[in-house]
Amino acid sequence: MNATCNTRTASAVLLVSLAACGHVPNFAATSAPPITRYTAPAPGAGVSGQRTAFDSVDRYKFDVAEQIMRYNGAHTFNGRLPPMLPAVVVLSITVDQTGRITRVAVQRSRDEAASKVALASMQRVGPLPRPYNLATGPGASLTFSETFLFNADYRFQLRTLAPVQTSE
Repeated sequence: MNATCNTRTASAVLLVSLAACGHVPNFAATSAPPITRYTAPAPGAGVSGQRTAFDSVDRYKFDVAEQIMRYNGAHTFNGRLPPMLPAVVVLSITVDQTGRITRVAVQRSRDEAASKVALASMQRVGPLPRPYNLATGPGASLTFSETFLFNADYRFQLRTLAPVQTSE
């Protein structure tokens, strides 16, 4: 009887965790207020300081990661990653040709609270850089993943920008 109750409880917890991973907020319906900021021109940038092409999806992800960190300073941490990361969340992010986020979904997570922090961070960033040559043609979009690495305080670094973890 007690083993059956424990099995049912464990199954219920697993189902709730898996259900949380499938939550897909509607980013197209929300709009963040415009934030005025200065960004220094990037290498290879056009006259206005904005890129006009990306040499790879990795370069695009780097620019996006910098923007996510810039808009979420109160929710991030700098420096070495902890030896054991309490939570890791992978988001699947889709942007249209203008850089507007059209879809964000939790691709992988075992921590609902961390998933909520990662999803909320995407709502704060506003439009992302235009993907230019990475999303061409009518109705084209670009989908990529970003990994959020959390410390015990539920502050994050992004895998794209995080320093290499060593075994020291």
